Amino acid sequence: MKKSFYIDYPQEHYEGQAHRYRCVFCKQETTKINGLLEGHLPTCDYRIALEKAGFECNANKPRPSLDTTDEED
Repeated sequence: MKKSFYIDYPQEHYEGQAHRYRCVFCKQETTKINGLLEGHLPTCDYRIALEKAGFECNANKPRPSLDTTDEED
């Protein structure tokens, strides 16, 4: 099974930061996770639980290269 985005994980607020959040389990910042299961660390309890439940990473999904996203055709 695959989901388009994995955003149902518990998050905690960075102390003293207005808009920064991270995963409660692996402490990865939400902007680094970017809605992807593989954005969590391989040791993350959230990721492990979903992988055991049959969910798969979207690693094979093509992602735009960050160095060419602003280029024009």
